[in-house]
Amino acid sequence: MADNTRESMDRMYRWTRHIYDASRKYYLLGRDTLIRRLKPTHDEHICEVGCGTARNLRKLAVRYPNAHFYGLDASEEMLKTARNILEKKGLLASVPLKQGFAQSFDPASLFGLSKPLDKIVFSYALSIIPPWRESIDHALAVLKSGGEIHIVDFGAQDGLPPAFRKFLFWWLSKFHVYHKPEILQHLQQMAADKKGTLKLHHLHRGYAYYAVFKKA
Repeated sequence: MADNTRESMDRMYRWTRHIYDASRKYYLLGRDTLIRRLKPTHDEHICEVGCGTARNLRKLAVRYPNAHFYGLDASEEMLKTARNILEKKGLLASVPLKQGFAQSFDPASLFGLSKPLDKIVFSYALSIIPPWRESIDHALAVLKSGGEIHIVDFGAQDGLPPAFRKFLFWWLSKFHVYHKPEILQHLQQMAADKKGTLKLHHLHRGYAYYAVFKKA
């Protein structure tokens, strides 16, 4: 299963990784909001799951030099681009990147960490990850008590014209990306089950949302 997933992701991004950032900056809205609001304290350890080209990690590492950042992605092809970008910026040695899966990665074995992560970031990743529920649950499991999951992803588009909403969801499906209202429902249920607290912000008239779940 893992090999099939990795091969599928590699096929998807083998060529598109070269134009990914240029093509995505116009519609992956809210990523910079997450970067501004993450505000790690000194010496925090933060992993972006589904880090792609490391676009966010590069900005985070520059903005918060006193924190430690790590990147995880299912696609080794995508990580080739990420490593090249970080190397050009002189950040490759300080921002480790590893191939792995959101629902099962082990921060200790992959990154040599001796304690749980402080924060985990999902930036437009859960909408493309089939086992999204397992990925959220696993993130919660590998976080410290009081740690946070930060998520930015496609919203319901309910403040935008219906024709735009229909076209966007159709277009995203061509790339195996889907709006998943169940994600927010799951986060709300986690909060109801006293696993932590949830803060939710809707962005750009519902185009995207930014959620922060703080572990109890």
